[in-house]
Amino acid sequence: MERATLVILPGVLIALAAISWAVPLVGAAHFPKKTAAMAELKPLKSSTNSQLAHSNITVPMPVRFREARDSGLLVRVWINGSGPYTFAVDTGAGITVITDNLVQQARLQVTARRHMLTTGLSGATTVLDREAVVDRIALGEADNLLPSKSVAIIAANLPSDIDGILDPTEAYTPLGYSIDMPNHEIQFFDPNSGGLNSRNQPPGGAVVRWIHDGQSRRPFVRLGDGRLALVDTGSGFGLALSETGLRIGNTRHGEGVRDIGGGTIQSRRVAPTSVSIGSLVLRGVPTDILTGVEKGAPVILGRDALYPFRITFDPVRRLIEIAPAAENDR
Repeated sequence: MERATLVILPGVLIALAAISWAVPLVGAAHFPKKTAAMAELKPLKSSTNSQLAHSNITVPMPVRFREARDSGLLVRVWINGSGPYTFAVDTGAGITVITDNLVQQARLQVTARRHMLTTGLSGATTVLDREAVVDRIALGEADNLLPSKSVAIIAANLPSDIDGILDPTEAYTPLGYSIDMPNHEIQFFDPNSGGLNSRNQPPGGAVVRWIHDGQSRRPFVRLGDGRLALVDTGSGFGLALSETGLRIGNTRHGEGVRDIGGGTIQSRRVAPTSVSIGSLVLRGVPTDILTGVEKGAPVILGRDALYPFRITFDPVRRLIEIAPAAENDR
């Protein structure tokens, strides 16, 4: 039986691995128009002079998203020409997830899969044993197609205001992409003809190694203290830490959250902290303490920590850039 660890936090799905914990945030008054590392990227606004032009890969245009407090980064999605549906963009998911309602509306063919145990942060476990092959996914507009097919698992207990979860790393393969949090835009680039460079650190940011957990290509980064953190746009947390082994004071209670396994966790916000990622030092990071979580749950770097930044993912060089966003449309 295949085993994966998945959880729903503040309305959105997160895929988990057995890792440790931590993360950051800090605002900046003035941001440069373009970072040094980003200057090397070649946005995919057309396939001209791109190595992708010879591989029959669809080249998508940039996509706008909106942010909802409880549901995350939301985009309009068309599945096999049917839509639009509302999906949450979740870098921590590890796989595309859809609802039964979408399956029916889009008339997707459902197939049985090997039973996959899905365990939430609470440790509660359920079984997902159905999936659907999605031949065409379009974002933003019905004709803005992503480059490849996708296999989606079918889950019954997603939040009522979303039709699915989209993991951009899996959905945009083999493309690189960036998520501009303040400007609410996702943009794609050809990592084979231009990408990130670890020797070219951006002002006010950092280019760091994209660490895999051995189970998927979900993006982990190493913090200055050696801990690994999941870069997770599906979570509304800042720095999310397990209460186990911590001595925390001056806390306030938060709401309980039901995870995909059917269990419940509690979160509470505590005094902000500081953390570093490569050359980037983040101060005043919103910090959340989680109770009722399974031992080994990962550190989460959520939206409250990522908001000031444009996060760029280069799957070829396995690098991630976290840098101040340009003041384009804000």
